[in-house]
Amino acid sequence: MYLPDEATTMVLGRELAPLLAPGMVVWLNGDLGSGKTALVRALLRGLGHVGPVKSPTYTLVEVYVVSSLYWYHFDFYRISEPEEFEDAGLGEYFRDDAVCLVEWPDKAAGYVPPADLSIVLRFAAGQPESGRDLEIVAHSEAGQRCLTALINRMPRVGS
Repeated sequence: MYLPDEATTMVLGRELAPLLAPGMVVWLNGDLGSGKTALVRALLRGLGHVGPVKSPTYTLVEVYVVSSLYWYHFDFYRISEPEEFEDAGLGEYFRDDAVCLVEWPDKAAGYVPPADLSIVLRFAAGQPESGRDLEIVAHSEAGQRCLTALINRMPRVGS
């Protein structure tokens, strides 16, 4: 899918957010500045969150409680060794009453739980000002249900 601007990213977030089920893990991949945190912001706004949504680059995790569901936004960019995931006790956040959104999951390879969905954001035409290309891949039954539902909603995305 092509995301020409932040407004389209917000629409995508609004459509995808209610489809993510408790216990799901979503990996967010892409270069610095490709829009991973913007997509997380769009997901949370789609659920009605009105407070700030910032990158957890220095804190490793930001916590949002929407309704009775916990949303954990991780950023592992600054992890230098995968073992730091375990040393920081981050595995405790991956629970059945939470959705975990993980930026830079490769930095905690072998420790971060597998993704139900992986989302890749790339600069369209290799240029930040050209928008983003988005790829979503399902890796579990829950991920496939979510992706199928999103595809069924796609006519509304971008309209």
